[in-house]
Amino acid sequence: MLIDTHCHLDAPEFDHDRAEMVQAALQAGVGIIVVPAVVRSNFVAVQELAARYPGCAMALGIHPLFVEQSQPQDLEILAGEIARNRDEVVAVGEIGLDFFVEHYDRERQEFYFVEQLKLAREYDLPVLLHVRRSVDQVLKQVRRFKVRGIAHAFNGSLQQAQEFIKLGFKLGFGGAMTYDRALKIRHLARALPLEAIVLETDAPDIPPSWLGHRGRNQPDQLVRIAQVLAEIRYEDVESVMEKTTQNALDILPGLANLYTPPQVIL
Repeated sequence: MLIDTHCHLDAPEFDHDRAEMVQAALQAGVGIIVVPAVVRSNFVAVQELAARYPGCAMALGIHPLFVEQSQPQDLEILAGEIARNRDEVVAVGEIGLDFFVEHYDRERQEFYFVEQLKLAREYDLPVLLHVRRSVDQVLKQVRRFKVRGIAHAFNGSLQQAQEFIKLGFKLGFGGAMTYDRALKIRHLARALPLEAIVLETDAPDIPPSWLGHRGRNQPDQLVRIAQVLAEIRYEDVESVMEKTTQNALDILPGLANLYTPPQVIL
């Protein structure tokens, strides 16, 4: 059984075949799919997907690239939704900082990030972190609030990875790792202790190499992604699958209550 720790199942790319895609994932052995929200307007959609599909778990949060369309009262709504769904929300996410996009309001990003870290601490929830071109700034804040979770789509340095690990974080690896030219990410995937790694797709984004840069990613691809990780590390694929699954359960303890054995969706 595998766990996709990051999949945007609510994305419009899946509107025409979402049920079939989830069924394919379950049949492939992907038993849990974590679906993070990105903005207030999709909180309900994420909640409905988690309720509808076996093995789907929800995280609620405001993504750094959506803060310009967010308002401070959205944080109050987020807190209310977490409180009302405390047994179902497995993490606060997707949250973090993104300094890749030029001219995006960093101060506004940091405000929403800090406020959501406060919520994670208040409700004792892990976080799903977006850390694009912002690893050091994110590390500064998670040290301050003493939260744990997953650094999603990690692409920092080995030293930065080790700092996250010291803080109790797991690092998410997915489709980017499958490209031969992704030397930095592949080196990290090989060098880091397996205990620090979880698997993800970020579907429909970051498609693996065999789908091409413009292909649609989806959770059933996690099986082959796990095989690539095993090849990079020169390890047995079954051991890699078992350990990364356990890592995900350890860092997202709420998943233990949500797991449903793979089954066919009617």
